[in-house]
Amino acid sequence: MPFRVLIVPDKFKGTLTAAKAASAIASGWRRARPGDLLTLLPMSDGGDGFGSLTGQLLGAVRKSVETIDAAHQPCRASWWWEPKSRIAILESASVIGLAMLPRNMFHPFQLDTFGLGRLLACAASLGARTCLVGVGGSATNDGGFGLARSLGWEFWDRSGHPITEWTALGQLHRVRPPDGKLGLPSVRVVADVTNPLLGRQGATRVYGPQKGLRPQDLAVAEKCLRRLSGVLLRDLGVDLADTPGSGAAGGLGFGLQAFMGAALSPGFEVFARYAGLHEKLRDADLVITGEGRIDGSSVMGKGVGRIADLCKRRKIPCIGLGGMVEDCIRQSNAFMAAGALVDLTTPEGATAKPAMWLQKLALQTASRAEALGHLP
Repeated sequence: MPFRVLIVPDKFKGTLTAAKAASAIASGWRRARPGDLLTLLPMSDGGDGFGSLTGQLLGAVRKSVETIDAAHQPCRASWWWEPKSRIAILESASVIGLAMLPRNMFHPFQLDTFGLGRLLACAASLGARTCLVGVGGSATNDGGFGLARSLGWEFWDRSGHPITEWTALGQLHRVRPPDGKLGLPSVRVVADVTNPLLGRQGATRVYGPQKGLRPQDLAVAEKCLRRLSGVLLRDLGVDLADTPGSGAAGGLGFGLQAFMGAALSPGFEVFARYAGLHEKLRDADLVITGEGRIDGSSVMGKGVGRIADLCKRRKIPCIGLGGMVEDCIRQSNAFMAAGALVDLTTPEGATAKPAMWLQKLALQTASRAEALGHLP
């Protein structure tokens, strides 16, 4: 008897896109159960791949524009446009993404969000009504300072000298908005984290080290973002530092709200809405999800955990496949079953040929699931 299987993985970061992960899982599953009806639904909750996946869901047209990356090097960035609804889809990782830069060549103090402004300007020029901005995967920690400058905001120190680098924000004294209306669209920040801008759980201390901030850099970066937040509060009444999600993408979540009046949207909710996820779950007998590392954070609001939770509520069996799966997940009841590439090979082997090992893992899981009575 064929089963209706919904395959809805996130990316395996650094090795497989969500689409390639879904394809690999499907390929392995079909070898064990060729009669099953498979639906592939790659997932993104705001990080790398958000633009192409969301654009595909909306039937949007891919466009590209010359701009600069986080290090102010020329680059060509993609964005997506759906003319009927006038929705523009932007992916920060395609402009100021960490993966775009040579490893260990740039320090976060040398990087900012300026290049993202060019994409927003393109969206505005076509008359965009709404702009969805996936902010995950950025290389930056500037609180949206570079983006603001690209839109015409001006920043000065106490001596009246302009501030052009975010690492000088510790001396910020005055901020001036651009003259006149810019005609920019309504912006929705799509993020998968709820961190505030500042403090122990803020952008700098939680995510800065992943981008290259050293222990001795943290106080400097925190001081700059705190001063930026304080001056905006004092002069413009902008009080956003504690808003959940303001710490996303090195404070870009804060900057898009402060400088563009953006609203924050949980990335998974945006994906679920445009993908018709709830309708697809109603038609599924089994769901397979996964990501590069399934750990405690996966079940704390991230897409894979949200999928597992929705399945549990609907009493749909859900399998989690990852590059690695922490023991806390295996010992919990988050998934009906969980498997990892490193169950079959070494971490180095999994990284070298992730698609091949994911196919094998899906094949093994399909074979064992029926034998163990896991399938409905």
